[in-house]
Amino acid sequence: MARPVVAIIGRPNVGKSTLVNRLCRSREAIVHDQPGVTRDRTYQDGFWGDREFKVVDTGGLVFDDDSEFLPQIREQANLALSEASVALVIVDGQQGLTAADESIAEWLRSHSCPTLVAVNKCESPEQGLAMAAEFWRLGLGEPYPISAIHGVGTGDLLDQVLALLPSKDEEGDEDEPIQMAIVGRPNVGKSSLLNAICGEPRAIVSPIRGTTRDSIDTRLERQGQPWRLIDTAGIRRRRSVNYGPEYFGINRSFKAIERSDVCVLVIDALDGVTEQDQRLAGRIEEEGRACVVVVNKWDAVEKDSHTMPMMEKELRAKLYFLDWATLLFTSALTGQRVESIFALAAVAVEQHRRRVSTSVVNEVLKEALSWRSPPTTRGGRQGRLYYGTQVAIRPPSFTLFVNEPKLFGDTYRRYVERQLREGLGFDGTPLRLFWRGKQQRDVERDLARQQNRSS
Repeated sequence: MARPVVAIIGRPNVGKSTLVNRLCRSREAIVHDQPGVTRDRTYQDGFWGDREFKVVDTGGLVFDDDSEFLPQIREQANLALSEASVALVIVDGQQGLTAADESIAEWLRSHSCPTLVAVNKCESPEQGLAMAAEFWRLGLGEPYPISAIHGVGTGDLLDQVLALLPSKDEEGDEDEPIQMAIVGRPNVGKSSLLNAICGEPRAIVSPIRGTTRDSIDTRLERQGQPWRLIDTAGIRRRRSVNYGPEYFGINRSFKAIERSDVCVLVIDALDGVTEQDQRLAGRIEEEGRACVVVVNKWDAVEKDSHTMPMMEKELRAKLYFLDWATLLFTSALTGQRVESIFALAAVAVEQHRRRVSTSVVNEVLKEALSWRSPPTTRGGRQGRLYYGTQVAIRPPSFTLFVNEPKLFGDTYRRYVERQLREGLGFDGTPLRLFWRGKQQRDVERDLARQQNRSS
């Protein structure tokens, strides 16, 4: 179902992200005792009673200052309101009514979105009513005292939210989206790429490192297929990262890789592959995720007819553990080949989920053995590969039954993997091969059972 959106609005440090985590029963929104931690709008799944909805967290709104990121934060809040069914205005009951709260209320009156006022940091139910009373002056209706940390009053608030949401009949059917994480070092153009794909300023773009802190979820559709794009914080070396918002953002980035179906690894065409790019590529391979490598800023490279093949060769050499991933040269600035990302990612996801019958697997293995026999030790023992079968998907995983796994060195194992790829495809996804020792009589028994099933 296409779920309605609840937008969380307010000035800095009133506890918006804490309330988001409370409403969604998660710890995804970054909470830190520092103003301006949240900048982009971020989405999570919320539910109450029999209703599901999306909660969008926004950055702290400031209207009398146009310094670093504040105009972009206001733009992101505007976009959140434009798609919201309900706006929750969060204010600080301990600080009381401020001029900044009044500015936000005035701004909200220019929007048609239904609005509720939540007075946060009211831990005492008795005192909370008195603390909330002065917020009637905002002219946005009844203020509801709550405590985002302790959950006091949030149930009553959610009852009011549900009363303002559209009915279930107005929600349309929706397929499960493909999750695509956009990952890379800081300043390689991840947010610019997301904006180019969406055709709108979905994420704040700045030359300042660390602009993106949260993982930003965006839902869109291409050729009838829904996608969820996850823009992530730039990942630097661990020793360069101090504890705080950047540290939490990088942890969110690693979690985004874990929950994705396919990763788009963004490389800076001007810098080439760095040591940190290699670490990220290794992380994607270790997690078993499908992958497309996007070389961004291609418009800034001076090139001739030999530039692309030469650069591809260099990139492949440094990203050798992602030699199965498709390489795409793009420019987020000009939009060059940006739309091609979806076609390549869709193929990678399809291969990531593909299953091959045991008979086809063994035809490929038989062909591989005919071209190159397993190695023989100095003592005359030779490896014997009896048969193989696919045992899992996401990523495709195969168990190969042999007489003794130790007789198959890394070189021959890589050869078998290459032959499986050449014979079966699996472009854009890693493979997992498990080498399992098995006695000859057990193999003959298993083969007989397979023949009986087929007959």
